[in-house]
Amino acid sequence: MVARVDNLVTSGTFSLDGGTWDVDNNVWLVGDDSEVIVIDPAHDARAVADAVGGRTVKAVLLTHGHDDHIRAVAEFRDLVGAPVFLNPADRMLWDAVYPDGSPDREIADGDAFEVAGTVLTAVHTPGHSPGSTCFYAPDLGTIFTGDTLFQGGPGATGRSYSDYPTIVASIRERLLTLPAETVVRTGHGESTTIGAEKPSLPEWEAKL
Repeated sequence: MVARVDNLVTSGTFSLDGGTWDVDNNVWLVGDDSEVIVIDPAHDARAVADAVGGRTVKAVLLTHGHDDHIRAVAEFRDLVGAPVFLNPADRMLWDAVYPDGSPDREIADGDAFEVAGTVLTAVHTPGHSPGSTCFYAPDLGTIFTGDTLFQGGPGATGRSYSDYPTIVASIRERLLTLPAETVVRTGHGESTTIGAEKPSLPEWEAKL
């Protein structure tokens, strides 16, 4: 069976720099009827575990360490018994939520994760946070961008540990080089494509 991509939207809050906002997050499940990788199991660990069903969770991949993406991860890890992966450059964000615990493993640029005959490759794209990482599955024609690239432009950079020139460089050099038809599956909101977003690069660069 060919790997498929399932989406679950969960709701909760995001807090940083003294502010708190209501957010809806995309949770992505990549796999088949027997095994799956879960990307950013946000807010509602039980709902994500229900979406997994009886499948084996090979890995929990975190696109970055903001609390809306990770606050439910420890509970989810306990429910499904899977290792949690995070780029170590975001460890300070993890530690703010889990001062007494740690991710199971680190993510490095180029790391490959196999599930159901499909390979997801880690693409380090700092800017929204220092450790922000996308996951590219070329045979599925898709990339999971977390909060790095959305429909309409780059993710937010007006908060701690973020930098606008860095995120624009990451998008230009690591994402917009992908095939135009590549589907961009984001951390919040609707999906888009590389081809749909690429024409806006000069507009983003004009704000540097």
